[in-house]
Amino acid sequence: QQTAFAKQQDKIAHLQKFIARFKAKAEYLASTVDTIATAAEVPAAVAAYLSSKRLGLQAVATPDVGAMSWSAAGLVVEARSAVDTDKVGISGCFCAIAETGTLMLLSGPQTPAAVSLLPETHIALVPVSRIVATMEDAVALLRSECGNLPRAVNFISGPSRTGDIEQTIVLGAHGPCRVHLILIGETS
Repeated sequence: QQTAFAKQQDKIAHLQKFIARFKAKAEYLASTVDTIATAAEVPAAVAAYLSSKRLGLQAVATPDVGAMSWSAAGLVVEARSAVDTDKVGISGCFCAIAETGTLMLLSGPQTPAAVSLLPETHIALVPVSRIVATMEDAVALLRSECGNLPRAVNFISGPSRTGDIEQTIVLGAHGPCRVHLILIGETS
């Protein structure tokens, strides 16, 4: 019979395995990954990423993450749905799937899908507590927390890609050419 402490240690070990697998799979799919300890660090992490890629300091964000202290990090972020001229979109995610390095995003008034689909760069905020092992676990979580399905569920596995032209992989043909993931929470 395991003690409460041993059970907690097992839970932490499983979460750390999920985090490591998710990160490895996401990077294999051409996403970049950063890790931070708390949500308060998100604006600075976004500003550092945008500066390192010379992408400017403007973005659009889903309303669910739009109230963060973006201006304190020197960013100009509008909380709204994206339009075709927006270069950077920032969103949260419903959960992340370790086995495939995939994000699950739900569309709704606070989480418009266009923010993750239209801009050239998508930055997703991923709480490590929302990383699940499998696609089946993600669907089970969706059913348990939401009941009814939202109008759309989007699965994002790295930047958009196509091999339509001469069987050569091209990133960003039908969506973002860059996906940057910021894992939030204790990862070690």
